[in-house]
Amino acid sequence: MGGDTDRRDARSPSEQAISAPGHAPNPFDYPAHWEADVVLTDGGTVHLRPITPDDADRLVAFHRGLSERTRYFRYFGPYPRIPQRDLDRFTTVDHHDRVALVAMLGDDIIAVGRYDRVADASAEVAFVVADAHQGRGLGSILLEHLAAAARERGLRRFVAEVLAENGQMVRVFRDAGYQIRREFEESVLHLEFAIDPTEESVAVAQAREQAAEARSVDNLLHPTSIAVIGASTDPTKIGHAVLTHLLAADFAGPVYPVNPEHRSVRGVRAYPSVLDIPDAVDLAVVTVPAASVDEVMDACLAKQVKALVVVTSGFGETGPDGRSAERRMVAEARAHGMRVVGPNALGVLNTDPAVRLNATLAPALPARGRTGFFCQSGALGTAILATAAARGLGLSTFVSAGNRADVSGNDLLQYWETDPDTDVVLLYLESFGNPRKFARLARRLGRSKPIVAVKSGRHAVRPGLAATSVPVDESSVQALFEQAGVIRVESLAQLFDTALVLAHQPLPAGPRVAVVGNSAAIGVLAADTALAQGLELAGEPVDVGSQAGPEAFASAVRDALGRPDADALVVVFVPPLAVPGTAYARALREVVDESGPGAAKPIVSTFLAVEGVPDELAVPGPGGAPGRGSIPSYPSPERAVAALARVTNYARWRSAPQGSFVRPTGIDRATARAVVAAELSTVDDSGERELTDEVIVRLLACYGIELVPFQIVSSADAAVAAAEELGYPVALKSTSRRLRHRTDLVGVRLDLAGPDAVRSAHAALRAVSGEPTVYVQRMAPKGLSCVLGLQDDPSFGSLVSFGLSGVVSDLLGDRAYRAVPLTDADAAALVRAPRAAPLLAGYRGGEPVDLAALQDLVLRLAALAEDVPEVRSLALEPVLASAQGAFVTSARITLGPPPDRRDTGPRRLRTLGVPW
Repeated sequence: MGGDTDRRDARSPSEQAISAPGHAPNPFDYPAHWEADVVLTDGGTVHLRPITPDDADRLVAFHRGLSERTRYFRYFGPYPRIPQRDLDRFTTVDHHDRVALVAMLGDDIIAVGRYDRVADASAEVAFVVADAHQGRGLGSILLEHLAAAARERGLRRFVAEVLAENGQMVRVFRDAGYQIRREFEESVLHLEFAIDPTEESVAVAQAREQAAEARSVDNLLHPTSIAVIGASTDPTKIGHAVLTHLLAADFAGPVYPVNPEHRSVRGVRAYPSVLDIPDAVDLAVVTVPAASVDEVMDACLAKQVKALVVVTSGFGETGPDGRSAERRMVAEARAHGMRVVGPNALGVLNTDPAVRLNATLAPALPARGRTGFFCQSGALGTAILATAAARGLGLSTFVSAGNRADVSGNDLLQYWETDPDTDVVLLYLESFGNPRKFARLARRLGRSKPIVAVKSGRHAVRPGLAATSVPVDESSVQALFEQAGVIRVESLAQLFDTALVLAHQPLPAGPRVAVVGNSAAIGVLAADTALAQGLELAGEPVDVGSQAGPEAFASAVRDALGRPDADALVVVFVPPLAVPGTAYARALREVVDESGPGAAKPIVSTFLAVEGVPDELAVPGPGGAPGRGSIPSYPSPERAVAALARVTNYARWRSAPQGSFVRPTGIDRATARAVVAAELSTVDDSGERELTDEVIVRLLACYGIELVPFQIVSSADAAVAAAEELGYPVALKSTSRRLRHRTDLVGVRLDLAGPDAVRSAHAALRAVSGEPTVYVQRMAPKGLSCVLGLQDDPSFGSLVSFGLSGVVSDLLGDRAYRAVPLTDADAAALVRAPRAAPLLAGYRGGEPVDLAALQDLVLRLAALAEDVPEVRSLALEPVLASAQGAFVTSARITLGPPPDRRDTGPRRLRTLGVPW
């Protein structure tokens, strides 16, 4: 793919440095966040960074390697060499009006992109990609990152000139999602487009991100050749275990032991170094001690290995020196096109019969299934795999990421979204690297494949994960999971309980459950549990009696499955003494087979109190493990029903409208940004500022949020004058912080209907607070008192919260949270989420409030949070919700430095050494 090009030579004035007033160009001084590791369409990685004068020799070598055709596309002429004057201009930029980014693979430049300001808000963009790396998506990556840099520098538009025959470059611009204006002149296309993100451009970037990151994981899980570096003849060494497990699984490709001291390991020819292996190596499993990993890395880089699994420990979990070595290892790997699992990882598995990959410390390859599993803990991974086998849960793929220095759970979510062999996703998470991205990916994936997650690490995170983690409080975690449709469980036992239903049974169409059994006591227990879990009973539990034979038992199950008012079935079975349980199992199996797939309803059981899938109730899958249609069994009806309830809640979320991202009308983002910039202009980078009432009113008005009219006065006469201007009745409120929002309303006087009442209230408030200043505010319509807010979250940026006011709600923490950005469906769910929310709908004969007005208020706060990240906290309290609308009577806003906007901006991998 040739690059876009301008036709101007080195002497053209429009390509000269145009410095902003007071701007002192330094070619080595560029924003550090412009550097990025990115994943390309083939799953490989490169490092992007701004160009510096030190790149002159690299640029000459890059140019020398371009084909004549590529040079012609870039320069509209032969341009066989770069003159010194051009070389100086190309490599010496001011990183403001002239910006150039280079894509580095190792020490080599493989692509260059640049823009040059040609007007106040416009710049000409151009880039060129080495012939050997065209078609890997570098053009679109460079365009994204150049556009982001340009927006930071105040640019709003790119222009480009492309030869009409340069179809690949034309497609880069056409497919980017921008609205492009074209003009054709003398075989040259002149393109012009605004570079502000559009809904289409963001969707394009995210689709490309998903494809690239999925491909990088696919490379990891589908290697055609593997080297075990540190393969040992000593059975006690991990290098011996990994090699043994690879061979025992009968990996479909060649396995190369690397051991400088032995000619063979376990009967397989060994090589002194990975460099001595005669063929290409896709995956290297590193088991040597941490002190030797640097040397191994150099060899792997030179061998152009595609991916690394580092089982070795002794890195981030050991302290600062280990974290530094870990970052250095991953930076080198990414710069040379590799992804890394680990260090301190258990390894990776793929049960695909065409792959048969067991590059782990687990002794046996799990049975083939359609469930993917991601685990951070290497030590726990072996127990997880053993439990899956014992419970009859087959797996498609498994990744234990250890310290998660590079490959993370988010990468696996990208892969599983389009993996045709995976239907269910299981996660054991100890921490989050990029929670906002997790929420986005999980929300999208959850619409087609259920995600079940255990989130541990509530009070502490392992040292190995601390360097790549951000703290997320429990309210934020809960908000993230609820919004993304993730099924959250508290333990591995609950995770497997839930996974068995999802892996083997269909989703229920609703919450109505029928209970059939041969024990009245256990049937009642199952029914009580169902009601406690929020399910509904489809009739009374059916008890066939302990003496009923298999035919009677099967008949009752058949009747329950046929009930139109039943969405799922719980079967509780205690084996009688006279007849073997297998006969009942066969009868149950036959009934289910009779119903056919079209009439399928999920069934859970306590059959023989077996934990997992009894052989009698298993439908063999492709690999011999229980497959779709198998009936899971649980030791108790409580666990069976709880698993079914989680699946039912997920099915409800999945079938609910997804909603759309909407911006309410009447928003003035530009004015809001100007208000905030003015307020922060006198605050240092680390400071915060609480806004005055006057500024709060102006800022909220930019988002269509109006406060009930008020005035601030300092005397009784002024209070009366204000009341008459606002219109009676009015309220007087103390300005004292210690009296604000007290539940006993000691600082408030309400429903003041005349001057005498106002004077009396002013005197009373002055006596209580010791201050003459009060708010005089028009009375809002009577309603339920609510609280809406924004709170800064170190991982998400902002959360919108909602709850009803009052000491009981505060005591119980009855607040609901959603992460920005919000859909209209999110806003509707938020105002209905608190436990006290039924009061809003007219509980016990009360008048329902205008929920649409509350939802609109939520969406306006969400838009404010997205547009003005400098708002670090905001509270609207109280908001009086009634049938007449939602009336905001008071607000508090604090500004400060904006948080790191994770998962915004151009595509990139997590920045090493910076917790996300």
